[in-house]
Parts: sequence; C-alpha cells; structure tokens
Amino acid sequence: MIVMDEDDCMVSVAKFYLEFTVGESCGKCTPCRIGNKRMLEILTRITEGKGTMDDIEHLKSLAATIKDTALCGLGQTSPNPVLSTIDNFYDEYVEHVKKHTCRAKQCKALLTYTVNPEKCKGCGACARNCPADAIMGDVRKPHVINPFKCIRCGMCQSRCRFDAIHVF
Repeated sequence: MIVMDEDDCMVSVAKFYLEFTVGESCGKCTPCRIGNKRMLEILTRITEGKGTMDDIEHLKSLAATIKDTALCGLGQTSPNPVLSTIDNFYDEYVEHVKKHTCRAKQCKALLTYTVNPEKCKGCGACARNCPADAIMGDVRKPHVINPFKCIRCGMCQSRCRFDAIHVF
C-alpha cells in the first residue's frame, strides 16, 4: 500500500511507475516494448504542459490494448497506474492539459514563480542566487522574475527572507 496526499501529483506518479516499467521491460513483446514507451511520451507531454484532451483518451485506449495483449505479468500490469490515476483523478489530468497547472506543484514545467511587490524589500538575495539570471530589479525596489528565463529551480524562493516569492 502506498499512501499519498495532496502534495502528490497523480499524473507524475503514473509517469514515475511507467518510467520504471519501460526500464524493466525485456522488450520481447511489442505492446510492452513500444506501447509503454508511447504512453510515457504522452505522460511526459502532459506533465510539460503540451498535452491535449485527445492524449488522455489515447492513453486510456493504449493502456487497455497493452493490458490485453502483453505476454507477461509486467506488461499486463504496467498500464494499471495510468488507468487507475485517470479513473480516480481525471480532473488532475484535465487541469494539466487545459489549465496548464499542477495542483500539487510537482510538474516543474507548469509552475510560475512570481514576486509579491508588497512583500519584496528589494534586497537582491533572490537575484544573486538565481542560476538563470531571471530576476531583475533595483536595490530597495520590488524585483521581477522573467518567466521565459526562469528554470523553475526554486532557489529564489528558498533564499527570500521576506516570503515574497510565490509559486503558482
């Protein structure tokens, strides 16, 4: 039994188990060898904010086919995390696809870091520690994060002493 809470992204969990299965597959049968790789590609697109609603339907169809046609127990059970998370947490998949958000804040590509100008004192700690040089601002004035340069590492948030960096 695995216990999870609201801090776990079910789409990422399904992707994690599929990564394991793809790595463990012997490659003997096509459903396991190719089908699981295709499912992993779809899940990767979804967690990167590039998925579509058709991808979710394709995942369900592909998972059912793999489950029915794989030769061994690994292949026959590999789609279970995907099917289970789609059945029980469909809304999370939809949020990833339509809203480009991850409620658990686990999918880095879907995160947006912003500076709250009311809390920012302009100390520059965030800018000095940003490895992507994505934070700009004058001393003692609120700073701004360039979302196109930001690599979503969280360094700025961890260095801010004024709780001015927020993740959405």
